[in-house]
Amino acid sequence: MDPAGGCPHAVNARLRTRGAVAPVVLPGEVEGAVVLGHEALKDFLAHPDVAKDPRHFTALHEGRIAEGWPLRTFATVRGMTTADGADHRRLRSLVSRAFTTRRVAELRPDVEALTDRLLDGLEGAAAAGRGVADLRRHFAMPLPMGVIGELLGVDAEYRDRLHHLSSRVVATDLGPEEVLAANRELPALLGTIAAAKAAHPGDDLIGALIAAREEDGDRLAPEELIGTLVLMIVAGHETTLNLITNAVRALCAHRDQLALVRDGRAGWADVVEETLRWDAPVSYFPFRYPVRDLTVGGAVVRRGTPVLAGYSAAGRDPAAHGPDADRFDVTRSARPEAARHLSLGHGAHYCLGAPLARLEATVALERLFARFPELDIAVPEHALAPHAGFVGNSVRDLPVRLHP
Repeated sequence: MDPAGGCPHAVNARLRTRGAVAPVVLPGEVEGAVVLGHEALKDFLAHPDVAKDPRHFTALHEGRIAEGWPLRTFATVRGMTTADGADHRRLRSLVSRAFTTRRVAELRPDVEALTDRLLDGLEGAAAAGRGVADLRRHFAMPLPMGVIGELLGVDAEYRDRLHHLSSRVVATDLGPEEVLAANRELPALLGTIAAAKAAHPGDDLIGALIAAREEDGDRLAPEELIGTLVLMIVAGHETTLNLITNAVRALCAHRDQLALVRDGRAGWADVVEETLRWDAPVSYFPFRYPVRDLTVGGAVVRRGTPVLAGYSAAGRDPAAHGPDADRFDVTRSARPEAARHLSLGHGAHYCLGAPLARLEATVALERLFARFPELDIAVPEHALAPHAGFVGNSVRDLPVRLHP
């Protein structure tokens, strides 16, 4: 795996020649695997003999993973993404009430109001930039960061720094010193925020987590609190940021599909689902570990191997999505035979924030193109620099022209 990232779809085309599961070499010469096929990934994500707990990661257990390894946080952060069974259910239950369908629906007016304010700012940035503005910086990032910040109770003064640190934590192309620095500063900053919340509790998710107790009286451990906040900040905005960015890119490159939405032959929710499938915001998500030698998609994956979930590959698997799986088609989900994408996960670890991500992206796209119907990317597609690393899938910036 190239630590610098690049286009995952070109990589996936090569990997798929190896089958539904392919061996890969992770940074630091760590042997791993990636599950690429839709059905193989669906089975793997829900398999009872596949764990998230890092005690099953053989190389980590044997001391072969350095402190500055760029993927170490994915394996070692204490929270629901590295917990199994009852421990996972306990941690998930602490935040699940904030992301129910009903609670998310109640957030819609706030999401719409924030979207409109950001569109004002985007237009101002374009006016200052001779008609061009970075949609990712001025719109796609501050929208989900603003929403998750309000849910958690994180003051606006911290949000830009949290975005910077979270992007560093998920990058795979950093050196050991940079990795260690980001992984020290992010928990420290979240610890400072949590301490302030403990001293002055508020009606927000951090306050609820600090006060939370399980029915048997167990309090959320301090390292679990920080690990949960790391997850909420990173997953709560990075994926939606990529989703909005990728959807705008797709629509600008496929104006016929945008026309289908404007003509009422497809909806904005269809655009979101097709973007999730066709250009998944997370390409290769770390990690899961077989607890015994396991046959997956016809290949044997050895016990303790760190396995990546290949969401971008599964989304374009012809066996699941048909011979035109590489084509962006916003009417695809209306087909009776259409397979449901796996880009938000599957099984017990299905994305808790999926309803919120869908709401944010749908509102963002609908209002963006209603206000700027002629919006287009201001540079050729090949001039867009890919996202740093191979975990996330998007571009570093997205310069757009709001008006012809």
